[in-house]
Amino acid sequence: MKPLKHLFVSSVVAATLLGGSSAMAAGLSADALLASNGQILADVSTFAGIGDFADHNGAALSAAFRAPGSVAQLPDGSILVADTRNHLIRKISDGNVTTFAGPELVVTTNIQGFPTGGLLDGKSSEAFFNEPSGLAVDAKGNVYVADSGNNAIRKIDVNGQVTTLAGNGVQGNKDGKGAAAFFNHPTDVAVAEDGTVYVADSLNHVIRKITVDGTVSTLTAGTTRAIEIRPGKASFAGDYADGSLSSAKFNEPSGIVLDAKGNLYVSDTGNQRIRYIDLKAGTVSTVAGSTPTTGGAMYGKNELYAGGDYADGDALKAKFDFPKGLAYTSEGGLLIADSLNHAIRYLLNGKVTTIAGTITTGEADGVERAAEFYNPSDIFVTAQGNMVVADASNNKIRKIAPYHLPASIGNDQQVKVVSGSKVITFDAQPEIQEGRTMVPVRAISETFGYEVKYIQQDGKSIVQLTKGDVTVELTIGQTGVVRKTAGQADVKQATDASPYVKQDHTYVPIRFFAEQIGLDVQWDAPHQTAILRTKSYVK
Repeated sequence: MKPLKHLFVSSVVAATLLGGSSAMAAGLSADALLASNGQILADVSTFAGIGDFADHNGAALSAAFRAPGSVAQLPDGSILVADTRNHLIRKISDGNVTTFAGPELVVTTNIQGFPTGGLLDGKSSEAFFNEPSGLAVDAKGNVYVADSGNNAIRKIDVNGQVTTLAGNGVQGNKDGKGAAAFFNHPTDVAVAEDGTVYVADSLNHVIRKITVDGTVSTLTAGTTRAIEIRPGKASFAGDYADGSLSSAKFNEPSGIVLDAKGNLYVSDTGNQRIRYIDLKAGTVSTVAGSTPTTGGAMYGKNELYAGGDYADGDALKAKFDFPKGLAYTSEGGLLIADSLNHAIRYLLNGKVTTIAGTITTGEADGVERAAEFYNPSDIFVTAQGNMVVADASNNKIRKIAPYHLPASIGNDQQVKVVSGSKVITFDAQPEIQEGRTMVPVRAISETFGYEVKYIQQDGKSIVQLTKGDVTVELTIGQTGVVRKTAGQADVKQATDASPYVKQDHTYVPIRFFAEQIGLDVQWDAPHQTAILRTKSYVK
């Protein structure tokens, strides 16, 4: 196995975590581990939601959401969810889901029987929202909501009172104070230390600013690009331009977050890019993302959006597909919910990597790239260094926890094996032979529920490891692994290490056995430890 490197990140910030869409989040995790390819080792699990498109409170893993759009964290550590299609703000605390704001019971439904939203201020249990999409929390615990379907920005104060900070429920594009301002499907908000609120006003294709007294102004240029959306019907579409803040252009910006300097990162969703607004300098630049051009043009004829794709690497060569929610980390990195790539990406030091997920939709929990998402829409980092994701089309809230070795692992040079968070005990010492980790077969097999048998066949000694209808065969003194499954053809895999007998113990190469039973295998050289984790599973 190839060695791992330690991931050294800045320590977790001691200040209150203000949420994934509003403030600087913690570092990913001190002493987390890196695979040899630079992949952060992490385990993805379901934090809340059974996956049904429904509305149920109760135990977190039995609760139900409808297309959750955003996640944030209150100062007390509880997690808020913008439950977009239920038109509610939900709260996850102590393993239970409750309604934080919005009516407990459905008041009206549409023709399909799904809840409909409304616009009403007042006590949190009596207030109405309409497709709330973005959340931000200030240092005092006040919650700001991008109430998309109401074209308004709402505020839930620490006393549970809901007010409309700006907007009036009517779609439009106009600056002004409070209800005199108009928005068009605002999708995300970020709140600065002085109480200024920044808004990704998605379908107006601009970034807006709301002062403490509710005065709304537009920071960036509007669009003048028109397309024919159907024969005889024209519409304005988003555009792209870096440069001065007043002349910069966006295409459906849908994620916004403040960095440590008080400047803004923006998910420029329709342009498949991450943009940076330096508020003091008054400039906008592209910091990640690229798209192919046709004849020098970013957009094809009558195309609403630039073309999306997937690629890690140098930030300005990386590719995204409708990036949405953002979280800023204390080490200066940016986590990105890359919605149509169904992945969580990370921008750090001019490079983009994938933390978890693939371009394939699914809902499997598991490790890094074996885990699956379906249209993740937002992310934040908790004070403990875990990531929480609004997995919109899976109707779930997911957790990504950077992997740590068990605390009992020492720094001696003996070879060790861990299964998840547990150290495996052997009756003979594991060892390294010709660069491969070799372990006594009986202990490792029984750890994972496999029965060990020895058979003689054609003069060969074969070790059979059986569980249910699956048998893994390794031959003493010969390379190769055979996996046999009842009713299926045998699967043979070449190996560069062979089992051997030493002091009445049979040693097998751990990687090849583990991979045959669906485990992920990594090697941590500083601790001389092989790490085994379940690749993926669906609850």
